[in-house]
Amino acid sequence: MAEKKQVEQITSMEVDFAQWYTDVVKKADLIDYTSVKGCMVFKPAGYAIWELIQKQMDERFKATGVENVYLPMFIPESLLEKEKDHVEGFAPEVAWVTMGGLQPLTERMCVRPTSETLFCDFYKNEVHSYRDLPKVYNQWCSVVRWEKETRPFLRSREFLWQEGHTIHATFEEAEERTVQMLNLYADFCEQVLAIPVIKGRKTDKEKFAGAEATYTIEALMHDGKALQSGTSHNFGDGFAKAFDIQFTDKDNTLKHPFQTSWGTTTRLIGAIIMVHGDDNGLVLPPKVAPTQVVIVPIRQQSEGVLETAQKIKDELTAAGLRVKVDDTDKSPGWKFAEAEMRGIPVRIEIGPKDIEAGKAILARRDTGDKSECGISDLAGTVETLLDTIQKEMLERARTRRDSQTYTATNREEFDKIFAEKSGFVKAMWCGDVECENKIKEDLSVTSRCMPFTDEKVADTCVCCGKPAKHLVYWGRAY
Repeated sequence: MAEKKQVEQITSMEVDFAQWYTDVVKKADLIDYTSVKGCMVFKPAGYAIWELIQKQMDERFKATGVENVYLPMFIPESLLEKEKDHVEGFAPEVAWVTMGGLQPLTERMCVRPTSETLFCDFYKNEVHSYRDLPKVYNQWCSVVRWEKETRPFLRSREFLWQEGHTIHATFEEAEERTVQMLNLYADFCEQVLAIPVIKGRKTDKEKFAGAEATYTIEALMHDGKALQSGTSHNFGDGFAKAFDIQFTDKDNTLKHPFQTSWGTTTRLIGAIIMVHGDDNGLVLPPKVAPTQVVIVPIRQQSEGVLETAQKIKDELTAAGLRVKVDDTDKSPGWKFAEAEMRGIPVRIEIGPKDIEAGKAILARRDTGDKSECGISDLAGTVETLLDTIQKEMLERARTRRDSQTYTATNREEFDKIFAEKSGFVKAMWCGDVECENKIKEDLSVTSRCMPFTDEKVADTCVCCGKPAKHLVYWGRAY
């Protein structure tokens, strides 16, 4: 009964996907709610996933020349207002500080919603000559955006992220870095998180406030909704002009440099849950699973069982794997269900009869398949199995995304798909924001991106029938 009860606590995703998601993040012990409305506690199991994301992403950043810095969390109002489009874009979400101790501040300060203005203020004193360029910086921090509706990992008033900020001598260098970081995000999502993404450019309506161009990676969740999973922005020289950043170039003339910004957040954890999870809880890709292997001793009080389990753990740990022995006094059935709930990729079952036969049972979390393995062969077999799980999780996610990607050549087809199904819809667009607004108003559907791949599915705009300029991926989104 204990095992059944553990799973019954999760609402089926087919019954209520939103409730399923909430159940999973709670029952898998990832987060907890707080008395600070809209803010969450990252419990150890949730924060450990973020640590693994951070560690592996940071390694990739540094391989491209990125250096980490840290800037203040407060931004004076006068500084924020220097870039008009930028401040207007963030104004509805800004949290303001007006008191310092018991004294009113002479100038109110916002708690950073993002740090472009701070970096510009910093660069103004840092960059003087072409020899000072480029600066390729990133910071890991939290930001505050006063969201009306919040959901764990996906949207909260304070969230964790990384924000890269770079400054270059030429537009071409800035553009190269913008695209480079987007490709890094896409590769990371696919290779580490086992999440396939669509790469493309945001429309002007959806681009970052103050940017010349915003590039995005869009992922499709199990329920057919899109999730913007990372963005990279080319600011051109707009911010440099607004903040009067200049440098002396090789020809001895003063010029404005060009900037980029790029970021991903803890919503990547939400993406992992919604792409891979099932009605038994989390299904974690091995590369971001805090525990990759759990060893469950059967009849653990029997002679030699716990000793053998510990020996197996030591061998697997020596092979570089993250391993835990569940030697609690819970029943094996409960331990199995708990390991499933937490998404641990591989479970090893070992009992007196297994030891006598010189073997152990391996169980995969993603498929539920079980197999036998000689105890002496476990290290190599488990390493290979984890690699297989990682690859097959990506393949399954890509197959599901492709099966939920549709094509519409006219408005009737477009409306019919969104009335009956959920997913991405590829359709042509004339480039007019009025059509974009009308589709959003009529269907609660937004443009997700204009993909980099050159594809044409019709000659006319899906909304107005005028000549089309761009293929767009459309969808309902988180």
